[in-house]
Amino acid sequence: MSKEIIVVFTAKSIKRILSEGGSAAWRLDRNHARRCSYVVCTRNAHTVWGDGTEEHQSAFLIGKIRDVVPCRPTPENYESEKNRFLIQFSQYARIDVPHYWKGDRNPIKYTSLDDLGIDVDDLKWEDLAELVEEGEEAGEIAPPKKPVVGALTMAEAKRGLALTFNVSADAIEITIRG
Repeated sequence: MSKEIIVVFTAKSIKRILSEGGSAAWRLDRNHARRCSYVVCTRNAHTVWGDGTEEHQSAFLIGKIRDVVPCRPTPENYESEKNRFLIQFSQYARIDVPHYWKGDRNPIKYTSLDDLGIDVDDLKWEDLAELVEEGEEAGEIAPPKKPVVGALTMAEAKRGLALTFNVSADAIEITIRG
């Protein structure tokens, strides 16, 4: 039986992906993505901002999907980052499949596990939680960023709640009782 997977075309390094807790900032159908079992990261080496080093179009990392959650955009990048999602990993394994990305128009695609051509049962899976606690290779990987909560304006609170509940900020009403 074939399981559906998500394949993403990313310029981010393994270190950055793992420090973020998964593969981030994708425009996708959250409900569809949550039904997938795995995400496969493939290398986009043709960007000026990327920090990955693998061969262009190669599949280099696979993650077991824990959840798909809204990204938390920064105030300066709010418009470009809103309505984007983080595909969180529970476990990950390094892989090396040259020329896996076939030049699709969109940077994400849904396909089957059979299409990957790798038996996931043969991979060396590592828990992301253990990596965060113990560090990899003397602490190369930083723990996932935890949100820092401080004083918020009403607009910031509404934007944050809108992202959490996947609704428009205009749909959020806040009542303060004092």
